[in-house]
Amino acid sequence: MSITYLEAVRSAQKRALELDSRVFIYGQDVGVFGGAFKATKNLAAEFPGRVIDAPLSEDAIVGMAIGAAIEGARPIVEMQFADFSTVGLNQIVNQAATLYYRTGVPCPIVVRLPSGGTIGGGPFHSQSLEAIYSHYPGIVVMTPATVEDAYSMLLEAVALDDPVVFCEHKLLYYHLKAEKLPDVAMPVGKARIARAGRDATVVTYSAMLHEALQAAEDLVEEGWRIEVIDLRTVKPLDTDTVLASVARTGRLLVVGEAWPWGGVTAEVIARVTSEGFGLLDAAPMRLNAKDSPIPYHPDLWAAYRPTAESIAARLRQLLTQ
Repeated sequence: MSITYLEAVRSAQKRALELDSRVFIYGQDVGVFGGAFKATKNLAAEFPGRVIDAPLSEDAIVGMAIGAAIEGARPIVEMQFADFSTVGLNQIVNQAATLYYRTGVPCPIVVRLPSGGTIGGGPFHSQSLEAIYSHYPGIVVMTPATVEDAYSMLLEAVALDDPVVFCEHKLLYYHLKAEKLPDVAMPVGKARIARAGRDATVVTYSAMLHEALQAAEDLVEEGWRIEVIDLRTVKPLDTDTVLASVARTGRLLVVGEAWPWGGVTAEVIARVTSEGFGLLDAAPMRLNAKDSPIPYHPDLWAAYRPTAESIAARLRQLLTQ
């Protein structure tokens, strides 16, 4: 029986609760209702007193989790949408991120963010905020793109003593499936080669991985072999794997669903040009969502974010330089 990305997230939380009595889940409607996307469905009944409904205050939710972590607990916080986490930004970036530096006391909290766009989501339920959290020292930012990583990386996140922002793309929840969950996880902060190639490297993460893989497949008929790198985590960033790929291909395209200014795509290009400029046979390119609020209308939304078609078109430009 196949397992969805959402079921993998739920299974990882269940396993974390089973393995460690210090783990609990806290968030709006995570109890009887099972969360906005049902990522905690039935867990409150299975683990009485450890899947707890929170007040309508993201600032208070994260603050309570930090306090519990200081006292030895390992909270998993669910934000209903990534967009709402900005209400708790102070607690995440000024408190959780700096706690160990200031006091020597670890802050092992996981903040789960249902991220990215869906049709009709609009500007308040569709944002990709991974670059904001990556800006701050002390935070690990995970962006799993597969069912297997959604499961194994969430378990790894709960085990870390650092605060983790865990970005789950909503578009993957129901549509992405796998046959089984992994027994062994890849190391945190290690990227993977999702598709081997020789002509150009595409570096991406989260839902854009699947658009990039489709673009690479579409270009096979034109004689191009595209290598696709899945970053998996954007903080820390696996520069070594990216540089090794660019050394093989000589060309780089970085793709992200988030806005371009100050984003992950810009950071990857900055690192490659500063640490591996001589590896490049052409100027690196990037492709992001448009620098605008996220539209509601399906046609506008489709034109707003990168797709397999737009990635393939940008690759054709890169390959002919």
